[in-house]
Amino acid sequence: MDASPSSDSDTLAPRKRLFGRERPIRAVLGGGKVADVLLSRDTRIFAAILFGSAAIWLLYKVVQYNVVTLFCQLFTATMLVVFIWPTVAEFFNWGSVSMTSKLQWRAAQHPSLGESLHWRQVETTSDLELHTQLKELIPEKHERLNKLKSKHGKVELGNITVEMVVGGMSGLTGLLCETSLIDPEEGILFRGLSIPECQKLLPAAKPDGEPLPEGLLWLLLTGKVPSNKQVDSLSKELRRRATIPDHVYQTINALPVNAHPMTQFATGVMALQVQSEFQKVYEKGIHKSKYWEHTYEDSLNLIAQIPVVAAYIYRRIYKNGHVIPMDDSLDYAGNFAHMLGFDNPEMLEFLRLYVTIHSDHEGGNVSAHTGHIVASALSDPYLSFAAALNGLAGPLHGMVNQEVLVWIKSVVDECGEDASKENLEDFVWKTLNGGKIVPGFGHEVLRKTDPRYTCLREFALKNLPDDPLFKLVSDLYEVVPPILLELGKIKNPWPDIDAHSGVLLNHYGLTEAQYYPVIFGVSRAIGICSQIVWDRALGLPLERPRSVTIEWLENYCKKPAQD
Repeated sequence: MDASPSSDSDTLAPRKRLFGRERPIRAVLGGGKVADVLLSRDTRIFAAILFGSAAIWLLYKVVQYNVVTLFCQLFTATMLVVFIWPTVAEFFNWGSVSMTSKLQWRAAQHPSLGESLHWRQVETTSDLELHTQLKELIPEKHERLNKLKSKHGKVELGNITVEMVVGGMSGLTGLLCETSLIDPEEGILFRGLSIPECQKLLPAAKPDGEPLPEGLLWLLLTGKVPSNKQVDSLSKELRRRATIPDHVYQTINALPVNAHPMTQFATGVMALQVQSEFQKVYEKGIHKSKYWEHTYEDSLNLIAQIPVVAAYIYRRIYKNGHVIPMDDSLDYAGNFAHMLGFDNPEMLEFLRLYVTIHSDHEGGNVSAHTGHIVASALSDPYLSFAAALNGLAGPLHGMVNQEVLVWIKSVVDECGEDASKENLEDFVWKTLNGGKIVPGFGHEVLRKTDPRYTCLREFALKNLPDDPLFKLVSDLYEVVPPILLELGKIKNPWPDIDAHSGVLLNHYGLTEAQYYPVIFGVSRAIGICSQIVWDRALGLPLERPRSVTIEWLENYCKKPAQD
């Protein structure tokens, strides 16, 4: 048979090589990068070697340069660059803006960059020092704020109505808060990240676990998602700072044991104020550009210390004063649960989630606004947070989760755990007709179910689906909103986080509802202190809005009619 041009005999015929070789030259030279350079296949490296060789030949053969002299001069030039460059860079603020900061600015201008930004937030933060991260970010933020004021200072953000003035400033945009923002539809956004995104991105104590509060603290202060190593480092630092002076315990012990837990908590925070670093350096005299650094030190000390104080108060009131020491192997929220006396892994996970999602809720709520306005007078973080706690203790703020559990138990007392929806409707109308509110429903800003409520509901469905009170809360979720809508006096009839948190605490054995605002307070320290650090970093001024009388409003409202 004749072979065709494409037959195997032609294709596999051995190729004749120079000098009778059986292997190609590249293979003989070992292949890879070295062979490519020797055979001029990698033109860049080959050209660099050729150029370098020519330069060396010129130096030694033409210029008659000495090797030792060349080495010394190169070494001297390198040392000059190493020592002079940082000074020059600091003078011109070179390198003070991180890549993540630039990306955040670009993402603000181009929302489509948001997804890639979240990835870069994780990838670009490697420094374990939170203070170092902040020091890098502040100059860029300060520059942006100054540019905003100079360029757009006269831009109007909306009209002020009489209803806003007499209605608790509801709907009035009047505060700057860098750490979080409430979107009426999406709910709370921590530095642009929703709760589900935080659950996905922030480090956890175990695989697929709930986010660690230390991670959220890092996020609120820097706008960056921390690595596991950074969170571990911050956990260790907070444990190191958690020493409580004896006078704090003595001050709390001077109060009656039956004093409200929030009274004891605020008193303990005021007793901690004695150690304020900000107050000490301010009395000696310090440049205002350094205010934030000592505010930061006070804030981290306070955040570290309050779980210990809060746990001491719980054990003093409810457990005959038997105090449980801190466990150095546990994280922030895990240790809080342990010091309270709960070591159930589910309870530890729940408190991690609880503290994280309760930590911050922009700047307009009672406790955050109180902390901000007191701190604007340059009161230190201890004084500011103690004031915030007194606002948090109110029945319309931090005490709501306590009120919810008490109300739900009154539902059980009257209707039973297996109450029908018709019985629940009757009880809700009875509450409303009695001039009371249904606690835990309706939010001033949100126009849908609070995502924090949804988050806790998902946790409950996963871990305690058969709990009787959880089932009752689920039924109330269907019963209450239609009634509130029918009433017509509320813009948002949907449940907020307080409608759920108390039931979960009760399930895991923390049944003392009067103590619930204290747990809320421990959580809120993270957000309020982060806000105060940025208030001082940005040099925000004393808050001093104008107030008017009813007569002034009446006269002002008559002017258009007279004109």
